Amino acid sequence: MFLLGRPAPGTHLHRVDHLLRWPLGIARVLAYRIPGYGPPLTRTEAAGDAGDLPAPVPPEVRAADVQYVADGTGALLHRRYSVVVDGADRGPEVLMAELSRDPNCAVPDAAVFQRSVGADGPMRLRDEWLIRMPAPWDGPVRVIAVTPSSFRFATLEGHLEAGQIEFRAAVRPDGALSFEIESWARPGDLAAHLLYNRLPLAKEIQLMVWARTCTAVAELVGGTPRDGVTAATRVVDGAALDALPPGV
Repeated sequence: MFLLGRPAPGTHLHRVDHLLRWPLGIARVLAYRIPGYGPPLTRTEAAGDAGDLPAPVPPEVRAADVQYVADGTGALLHRRYSVVVDGADRGPEVLMAELSRDPNCAVPDAAVFQRSVGADGPMRLRDEWLIRMPAPWDGPVRVIAVTPSSFRFATLEGHLEAGQIEFRAAVRPDGALSFEIESWARPGDLAAHLLYNRLPLAKEIQLMVWARTCTAVAELVGGTPRDGVTAATRVVDGAALDALPPGV
């Protein structure tokens, strides 16, 4: 019966529920590749530069188990997934409070967030989450920044990637709601590098998961995506990665 609703986060039924939802979640994510399924998805890719590097991890949350961009292998992908929502029934702070309590309210079932460190409720600095996926690339992350309208994670040891990802929302001058997911990440090791840059599997699934999240956010706030979802990728390699500053 619990499949008819969402069990409380952190419970045994919650974990089983997500396991059973994975096949449908994967299908929904991959269906985004089908023309006409969901809002339009506009994708771009271009060469990046040093301006595409993330801000350093704040000194107060740096730790030996953080997997910094400098710890990765191969090119860095700076990606921004964004949607403009018309007719939203709540503002950015209310939306981000919901996502902060339970990211699964919008993230597709192909990726499941489980809080591993920290109390239930809104995210706090140093809280940790394990992002579970139906494949050998579960991803531990730590909260390194929180504001009323955003939160940011850094990857930890054992993550497929090395870098950061931020979720944020804002009100545009025309009154519409904007929602963005921005990531800065390199493959965490040689195996991940081969999976990302030689085989498109992980890279493509990641793009589809976060693009689908943008669509789900529009649904969550009762609005309509304006012009669909945009996924912009900038690829940084070479000299820009040779001498990274501390904490990046």
